[in-house]
Amino acid sequence: MNLIFTCGGTAGHINPAIAVANMMKQRHPDAKILFIGAVGKMEEKLVPQAGYELKSLPASGLSRKLNFGGLKQNVHAVKCVFNAVSECKKIFKEFKPDAVIGTGGYASFPALYAAQSMGIPTCVHEANAVPGVTTKMAAKKADRVLVAFEESVQYYAKPEKVQVVGMPIRREFISTKKEDAKRELGLTGKQVVVSAFGSLGAKVMNETMAEMFAMEQKDGFPFHHIHATGSFGWEWMPEKVRNNGVDWESCEAIDMREYIYNMPTVMAAADVIISRAGASTCNEIGASGTPCILIPSPNVTNNHQEKNARVLADRGGAVMILEKDCTAANMYEQIKNLLASDDSREQMGEALRGLVQLDSAEQICDMLEELAK
Repeated sequence: MNLIFTCGGTAGHINPAIAVANMMKQRHPDAKILFIGAVGKMEEKLVPQAGYELKSLPASGLSRKLNFGGLKQNVHAVKCVFNAVSECKKIFKEFKPDAVIGTGGYASFPALYAAQSMGIPTCVHEANAVPGVTTKMAAKKADRVLVAFEESVQYYAKPEKVQVVGMPIRREFISTKKEDAKRELGLTGKQVVVSAFGSLGAKVMNETMAEMFAMEQKDGFPFHHIHATGSFGWEWMPEKVRNNGVDWESCEAIDMREYIYNMPTVMAAADVIISRAGASTCNEIGASGTPCILIPSPNVTNNHQEKNARVLADRGGAVMILEKDCTAANMYEQIKNLLASDDSREQMGEALRGLVQLDSAEQICDMLEELAK
């Protein structure tokens, strides 16, 4: 069986694809798997680290700005799509895929379009309740449309093609035990806080964390703090933390890095995780049962992150703070309150685990096997 996964831009699009690829490899060890993504994006790090081959093609997103700069970007984006479609057809003729699956990001559209024009079975997976532009375009001719939420079915013209499968996550998020994770990280006996705000990084939240590091230092570092700055944040945040008087590089209680590549282990070790509320992240948190504080991004289409966060918060699995209300002081207070109550964290963990559809990757593999026939 030959399968192509196409995705890109952020970890929220890439990690679900890797989860399904891993499951398919377990079922079919001789399966040939190829990823197609965009040049210079996060997939160039995550996909090879997961052990899969990646073909990177030039890609560009569309601009919604009604000015010369926006028009210029859109012309460039369309040119990238045409070139990428041509390259994908060449790749398909050599690789001969039995099916192509896209899990989101504008980088996935050329491969899906090329496959559909060549009669190769395709499916798309949409992580959020409301479909994005790429999903809307690719879904029109896709053989299957996979969604994470029952509420999403209404947005598609052909509901008979839509299947609710949840969000695929790597098995390690489910199986990794807290004690084992802390032992592996050398953090046995310590309370652990993890903060991450997407693979690119959120400037406002990184600034909040930089302020909070100084508060932790003033209190004698009451917990071990692992923070991922994201690619943009890594360019400026380390210096800002130093300017705030925190020598993070020589401080054992602070582990600041650009990206957390071993997230299943780190999340399992965490007593509290602070995060955005993307669909993939929420499902990973749910599978691990890690008590969380969610700060949904206010800069996403249809405000879907706040909707995701409210689902977890309403079920008792999360504390939600809107970004406009999120200061270093109230964040620090929320963390201390959670760390002080073992019972509260245990109840949150149970609520989270009850929210997640754990067989999502298996369902998608079943569907891919059917398409490949």
